[in-house]
Amino acid sequence: MTIRPIVRYPDRRLALPARPVTLFDDALRELAQDLLDTMRAAPGIGITAPHVGVPLRVVVLELDAKDGPHTYVNPEITWASPEMIMHREGSVSMPGVNDEVQRHARVQISYRDVEGNVQSEESEALRAVCHQHEIDQLDGMFWIQRLSRLKRERLVKKYEKMSRNS
Repeated sequence: MTIRPIVRYPDRRLALPARPVTLFDDALRELAQDLLDTMRAAPGIGITAPHVGVPLRVVVLELDAKDGPHTYVNPEITWASPEMIMHREGSVSMPGVNDEVQRHARVQISYRDVEGNVQSEESEALRAVCHQHEIDQLDGMFWIQRLSRLKRERLVKKYEKMSRNS
């Protein structure tokens, strides 16, 4: 069990697209476990390898204890519903602030598991929001980029003030 340091906003590494995973080995399984441990310690419900400074396309989600954690390697959205929903989002890389973001209500993703097997999943509501949020992060798009400029500037000021006072 290794809890890795989390890259904090505005670190430039959060704006870089992550590379596809090509090697499905013990190092990948170890990274996935470290991401889970780090996410739980943060605490959070989703984390990507770039959040810990590793530029690979790996996502770990754990939305509830009953369903358990899920690891998505090289995830891609293959379909998105035309219906949109608003959901409050935040990030382990910018703790203490959140805001409403508009996302597709349902998505279909394709991905590989840690063994390299091709998988697909259709999701809705919170899981669909999380897939879109984390895949954005893998593409180098930090969630606040989905906010209006005014909302984004207010949120960044609030975060900077909180960071100075902590």
